[in-house]
Amino acid sequence: MGTHIETEEAGDTGAGRAARRDEAVRAAVEQGLLGEDSPVVGLLDVIGIRESVAELRAAFEAVLAPGTPVLHAFAVKATPLVPVLRLLREEGVGAEVASPGELALARAAGVPSRMTVLDSPAKTPAELREALDLGIAVNADNPQELDRIDSLMRSRAGRSPLGIRVNPQVGGGSIEALSTATATSKFGVALRDEGAREWVVQAYLDRPWLTRLHSHTGSQGVPLALMARGVAETYALAEEINRRAGRRQVDTLDIGGGLPVNFASEETTPTYAQYARLLAEEVPGLADGRYGLVTEFGRSLLAKHGTVVARVEYAKASGGRAVAVTHAGVQVAARTVYAPGSWPLRISAYDAKGRPKEGPVVVQDVAGPACFAGDLLAEGRSMPLLEQGDYAAALDTGAYYFAHHYGYNSLVRPGVYGFGPGGRFAVVRRAQTVEEVVAESGGAQADALTRARWEVP
Repeated sequence: MGTHIETEEAGDTGAGRAARRDEAVRAAVEQGLLGEDSPVVGLLDVIGIRESVAELRAAFEAVLAPGTPVLHAFAVKATPLVPVLRLLREEGVGAEVASPGELALARAAGVPSRMTVLDSPAKTPAELREALDLGIAVNADNPQELDRIDSLMRSRAGRSPLGIRVNPQVGGGSIEALSTATATSKFGVALRDEGAREWVVQAYLDRPWLTRLHSHTGSQGVPLALMARGVAETYALAEEINRRAGRRQVDTLDIGGGLPVNFASEETTPTYAQYARLLAEEVPGLADGRYGLVTEFGRSLLAKHGTVVARVEYAKASGGRAVAVTHAGVQVAARTVYAPGSWPLRISAYDAKGRPKEGPVVVQDVAGPACFAGDLLAEGRSMPLLEQGDYAAALDTGAYYFAHHYGYNSLVRPGVYGFGPGGRFAVVRRAQTVEEVVAESGGAQADALTRARWEVP
């Protein structure tokens, strides 16, 4: 059944998104956001982001009973930029945070506590205390963390919705590092381990204030059928807890996020509608209104709406292969550079005026600026020949790319701009300066290791 649903409906072909992107690249060059002095930028499609949120909300509304409480919480780790979180908040989306920094970003964006969820496998007592004081929902990752929450709850009225994260151990997808429901995953209480399921049930029976249950099967590379299976296992556990409690103690299921993204073409597939329908078919009790729902999508909301555009500084040939040396490499696309098989990116060619490039297709490499041989955005890619002064655009990079800077060679973080109709831009994050690189690299403490005598044993 799952395979049929995944393929029955073609996703958005993305023609409108591609047209908006072409307009934005041209406008960025014309307005000087891209050029010799600003050779790499990140661009975010505001219209596209809003459209994805609307599709997410509509998909679940179509299968859930009217009045079902639903919180769509954006996984902040996917694009940790305050203006992005503010935009999502205005579209009715909350925040799923996994660190003090992410919580601070969500609060700076104005995301209210009631729309915030804290998930992390390594929460400190201070982090837990802050979350409980703010009334933020918390999912305990393990028995030791639940012990900490126990001690904190003794002195609090209990405003925070609280639950336990479980690992249904249903298996992994094609990218092991992103599969969080394997037999040995570091996340949650492993339900199939000896005695674990009974421990979870008893934990709820002993604590009436535990009212949520959370699981997350994984993200990129995880098929929809496996995601639905993880949700089904979690739902069955909630039913067992409530049956043994003799009441509806668990009232909300947090099913995580993880919808895979198609990086191979402009098409948006799978869709939220496909996933929501699959859940309703595989776990019908999830849709009847007895349980509130929390989702934690990240990559699928933002990836298709971001583009890294880099100027071609030099065009050369090596071993008969054309090589375009650009300013976008490992510092903005670490996953692609270090694991190109799992994270290939589409590359579009633009000419020096920011117009889609035409001409004969040539097999070429698109290289980054870092000083190691593997710093390649694309290898052996067929496209119109990139020449000096042209621009290479890495597509589908709105999540886990330009907002996750890797400081190789002390390369500066690029500026990020949101774009709308008519070539209008808004600064999301200003480009880092070289002076800021020096400052955060200990520039003010230049004498720290030389001003004191160091005794050699």
